[in-house]
Amino acid sequence: MKLVSGWLRIPFWQRVVLGFVLGALAGWLFGKDAETWFGPLGDVYVNLIKMIAIPLVFFAVITAVGSLHGQKSIAALGGRTFLWFALTAVLAVGVGLLAGWLVKPGVGVDVGTLKVASDYVPKTPPSALDVLFNIVPSNPVAAIAGADTAKTADGMKVLVPRNGTVLQVIFFAGLIGFAFVKLGDRVANLRKLAGEASETMIQVTRFVLEFTPIGTFGLIAALVGGYGFEQLKPLASFVVALYAACAFHIIVVYGALLVMHGLNPIRFFRGAAPAMQVGFVASSSFAAMPMSLRSVVHNHGVDRDYAAFAVPLGASIKMDGCGAIYPALAAVFIAQYAGIDLTFDKYLIIALASVLGSFGTAGVPGTAVIMATVVLSAAGLPLEAIGYLYAIDRILDMMRTMTNVTGQMLVPVLVAKETGLLDRELYEAASSNVGVAEGEAAEVRRETA
Repeated sequence: MKLVSGWLRIPFWQRVVLGFVLGALAGWLFGKDAETWFGPLGDVYVNLIKMIAIPLVFFAVITAVGSLHGQKSIAALGGRTFLWFALTAVLAVGVGLLAGWLVKPGVGVDVGTLKVASDYVPKTPPSALDVLFNIVPSNPVAAIAGADTAKTADGMKVLVPRNGTVLQVIFFAGLIGFAFVKLGDRVANLRKLAGEASETMIQVTRFVLEFTPIGTFGLIAALVGGYGFEQLKPLASFVVALYAACAFHIIVVYGALLVMHGLNPIRFFRGAAPAMQVGFVASSSFAAMPMSLRSVVHNHGVDRDYAAFAVPLGASIKMDGCGAIYPALAAVFIAQYAGIDLTFDKYLIIALASVLGSFGTAGVPGTAVIMATVVLSAAGLPLEAIGYLYAIDRILDMMRTMTNVTGQMLVPVLVAKETGLLDRELYEAASSNVGVAEGEAAEVRRETA
């Protein structure tokens, strides 16, 4: 028990960093065998996160819609949130284009050294109407279960897993929340039950988050062991450009927006660090969403009901890394190595396609590749070149996703500050120990004192 208590006393982000370092060391020592030995630890952790994500969102949104009614206009909050999603996406596209122009990752690349990934399959972007209509679930139970129907070769309907169901769950849960408001006291017991279910899922989330250091160890060990340096060498300039662009966007752009709102960026990044770490190692905004929600409420002081609406929405459509920086930078890279001059109107097309497309592919699996396809098509650039970048996509996705996750936490903080839904005292405290509730952490300290 003392060993467990001692482990929990270590700040959460430090435990995750330790898992990262040990995982990298294990991957280097074991090589390819690390995928077999340690990969399952990461897989189980990601499954745990996915297990709690949908029920957490479902009950949180039901509770949030009813609670926000009469306190703040849901339409006004939603409008502000979408506006900041769009503004930060525009800034992200500008950062991606600037990085491509400065670093010139496609200049001097030997085409003979590039290889299309063996598992790359060309993507067909969905139409705007398809994405819009997909928000309304034909079967809410299937949406909550993360499944949908599909036809086999012989015409039989079967259930298949899907990744793009978060928006459907938000839509259905929102309707139930509005129904609670309309029915008032007639459903008081049901409203109370939904609130208790939400509290239960929050506690389950705390339990699951304690496995993050172990999951980080497994994910990083498998990644380091499975990836060879030779695979990255031909595209090293692109990797450097992407990482530099994302780091600039997170530190400089996001930091400037926080300063403009009178908020200390260091406090924000300290509170956001745990979710950023999960986004980096898991390469999934969906997997990081429970951590993001917990961080925004527990570390940053954003009103829980507003956060329960804004964070899941952001995890579905707020993709500064995958949907803005990466497609813009990829377009510049491909134009440079192919020897195609990009005129001002081409840059404008790339920028517009990146911003609009990031919302148009909301909830679609493989957003980065879909977005790159949309942008390259709009700019008239060779689509087959995406296969070269797909060969190192896992390395790129880590930084892209961390950027996504940071933006998904930033916007709720900005909107909460503008609308009086931010607990400034809690924000300034800047806790980073999101795995254990404050009361539990105090209990641990008393036990070990």
